[in-house]
Amino acid sequence: MAVGKGWEGVVLKLMRGKDFTFTVTGAEDLTENYRRVSFTDGGLLAAAGESLHPTMWVRVWFQGAGKPHQRAYTLVDPDPQAGTFSFEFALHDGVASAWARGAEPGDTVEATVQGTGFTAPAPAPERLLVIGDSASLPAINSLLDTYPETPATIWFETQHDSDERLPMRVEPGRHDIRRVRRNGTDLADRVRAELPGLAGDPEAAYVWLACDTVTTRALTAYLRKELALPKHRVNALGYWRPGA
Repeated sequence: MAVGKGWEGVVLKLMRGKDFTFTVTGAEDLTENYRRVSFTDGGLLAAAGESLHPTMWVRVWFQGAGKPHQRAYTLVDPDPQAGTFSFEFALHDGVASAWARGAEPGDTVEATVQGTGFTAPAPAPERLLVIGDSASLPAINSLLDTYPETPATIWFETQHDSDERLPMRVEPGRHDIRRVRRNGTDLADRVRAELPGLAGDPEAAYVWLACDTVTTRALTAYLRKELALPKHRVNALGYWRPGA
């Protein structure tokens, strides 16, 4: 699927973004609101080499209403030897979800790699404090895979009853999942009430946060200003905009 990239594509090219074409090899509905699409990587993983990292995401281009739209998706189970990976789509009304619903083997999408990164916290965290939702679930799973022996507390915002069946890579006894139904500020309120008792020493705590931009911004300010967590102990990224 050739998609013109507009002014955003020009900017990314000036910033030395690298372009790739991914080809669909299969798709499956994990729930009625969550779909996994698998791809061959078009040379991405070989090009990434040692820069391949946990929570790695790429900018994918979709066409809608006669213009290009760029959306970020996390690589799920990248296999450099096979040159394959998947994306997982939290389905809603949007150009990316519309494409994912109809994706079939042989379909292609274009993508640009620019801006992704991950700095491993040092010292390593004694407990992961993770805040996210279905859009950031692939990155959460990637983080848990990276620290398989580390306990984690995960505040996970849900929207649908089927979110209970999402493929979370958690181990009972090691991972504490605290589900919060999406309803205004409930997620932020719950985190403010419960996280301080788990954070401990600000220099040793580690919070990974990725949900909607409004919640991410509010909680990042709270963690930095009110809990005094150092910048390098908070990894925050707004994954989506309400209404977008």
